[in-house]
Amino acid sequence: MSQQKLQLFNTLGRTLEPFNTIESSKVGLYACGPTVYDYAHAGNLRTYLFVDVLRRALELNGYDVNHVMNITDVGHLVSDADTGEDKMEKGARKQNKSAWEIAKYFEDAFLDDLNSLNIAKPSIICRATEHIQEQIEFVRELEQKGFTYQTSDGVYFDSAKLPDYGKLAKLDREGLEAGIRVEMAEKKSPTDFALWKFSGDTPRQMEWESPWGVGFPGWHIECSAMAEKYLGEVFDIHVGGEDHIPVHHTNEIAQCQAKNGHVQANYWLHGFFLQVNKEKISKSGTSLRLDALIKKGYDPLAYRYLVLTSHYRSHLSFTWESLDAAQTALKRLKTKVSALPEGGKVDQTFIERFISLINNDLAMPQAIALMWELLGSALNDGDKKATARYFDRMFGLELDKVEEVEIPREILELVELRLQMKKQKEYKQADEIRQKVTELGYSINDVGDSSTVSKQG
Repeated sequence: MSQQKLQLFNTLGRTLEPFNTIESSKVGLYACGPTVYDYAHAGNLRTYLFVDVLRRALELNGYDVNHVMNITDVGHLVSDADTGEDKMEKGARKQNKSAWEIAKYFEDAFLDDLNSLNIAKPSIICRATEHIQEQIEFVRELEQKGFTYQTSDGVYFDSAKLPDYGKLAKLDREGLEAGIRVEMAEKKSPTDFALWKFSGDTPRQMEWESPWGVGFPGWHIECSAMAEKYLGEVFDIHVGGEDHIPVHHTNEIAQCQAKNGHVQANYWLHGFFLQVNKEKISKSGTSLRLDALIKKGYDPLAYRYLVLTSHYRSHLSFTWESLDAAQTALKRLKTKVSALPEGGKVDQTFIERFISLINNDLAMPQAIALMWELLGSALNDGDKKATARYFDRMFGLELDKVEEVEIPREILELVELRLQMKKQKEYKQADEIRQKVTELGYSINDVGDSSTVSKQG
């Protein structure tokens, strides 16, 4: 085992830091989950792939991970500046179903996507609508400590009462301007945010009694209340997408600081966006659902492979060519590993190098490159297989699972003929045969002096 300690880039201090836990062998991990008013898209899912890689890295280092993820099924308004319609109410109207029905439907669809991508299910999945009382109590404590004020449309957090609001994450004030670009209504400051919104005259499907009036919780309060319930006032790691930094996580930090006198999590990690033509993929714009990729013939784990080839703190540009390349690489990888014999043992030198990369802020692109180096190395084949399996504990690519496809006799005969041409150094004819096999929908993979063939996606 590598002696290098796991290091993670802590957004809270903008530094790469050695990872130290509150409890020696346990990790409390909170991940911001989806707002279930629509399907998740590939950009959303990149964040959850990052969380899965982080969890696997922690477990590889011997930690017992308590992974908590929320489901936002109420309270997330269409604007992060506390204006507009609740996304759940809007989604219900669009789908012509109740808000409760669409929440369940899109949560199930999201969990199906996680399963298709071989993302481990969180230890605890908690829904905002099932923790209304915890959120009300959290707001009451903030009120008792003088951090709230009430307007005609809700109860707000008074950010001016917290001198270091926004500075806890070392954010530039320009990053907090979402509220400035809209009407402030009765808010005292553009950085104040809703803790509880009143229903008003607009009929709502999701609303509850509270000490301040009938309404629903603000978006940010749910994560703080539920994380505290399941992980305590202080826990190890809080993760999310980069879009959470300027508003959602800044406000989570603020309300926990106000209530408890300290930041809730010791480490804050953020995954970067997937982009198409250098633009963020969003539900309202360019949208790529995992189901659409599968219907086009892509293995969902090909998308996982593509994501692993880019560091989580780098923007990843999506192209169909890059997904094609990832699918081809994954097939080659599975073919090579499955063809290796059983009975070997892991190679400690490769394992040391692998863990060193993982512990360097999850350097997955370099770890993927090390896998290919392993397969091309002089190690005996049995040891290669055992070591590759160890690597796959991080990759989650199910390298041992190769779909059995019956190859037509015509294709097998062409593959055998190509091998004969290669042995006779008739390389032009061999290339022509490969091209014909490709046109017929199959791929040839050369392994030493032999070849395997697989059906294209």
